[in-house]
Amino acid sequence: MSRLRIFDDHAPDAPLLATRDPARMAEALSAIGVQLEQWVPAHPVVPGDPPEAIMAAYRSDIDRLVEARGFRSVDVVSIAPDHPQKEAMRAKFLDEHFHKEDEVRFFVAGSGLFTLHVGDKVYELLCEAGDLVSVPDGMTHWFDMGPEPSFVAIRFFTEPDGWVGHFTGTDIARAFPRYEVGQARPA
Repeated sequence: MSRLRIFDDHAPDAPLLATRDPARMAEALSAIGVQLEQWVPAHPVVPGDPPEAIMAAYRSDIDRLVEARGFRSVDVVSIAPDHPQKEAMRAKFLDEHFHKEDEVRFFVAGSGLFTLHVGDKVYELLCEAGDLVSVPDGMTHWFDMGPEPSFVAIRFFTEPDGWVGHFTGTDIARAFPRYEVGQARPA
């Protein structure tokens, strides 16, 4: 089950809120313009499955979102713990950055830690299979897949170039907890 923790940006050890209640999570995130929906991943896939197979399995969901939101590009991140480039892939997303388009992700297997920095608050969202999250353009954030990554996410883009991160140069992401499977479970 997914989890949301909210912190003051200067107090990474003292959550102001910790909840696994989907309605409460969606409400708190909606207040900052982030959409969180719970979908049922209808087709079994496992981290490491080829992106083409995942795209085929979720074609109807993909087509529905593309039609509704006007996305121009879709890709899949499917990474298992034995991926030979896992450390480089993890490092790519660990520093605070933003995008010039909404960041939309549908997690269909596994989990990862999306952390948003809004004003003087940090919103740590543990995303798991079934989470569809939409982060507005310009919102600073980072993503941690952990040292033994195991997740599948379908990513949607309005720009044809796909993922383009604009890094802020701050070190705030280093002050907050990293994702470790099992350690992120307590609320």
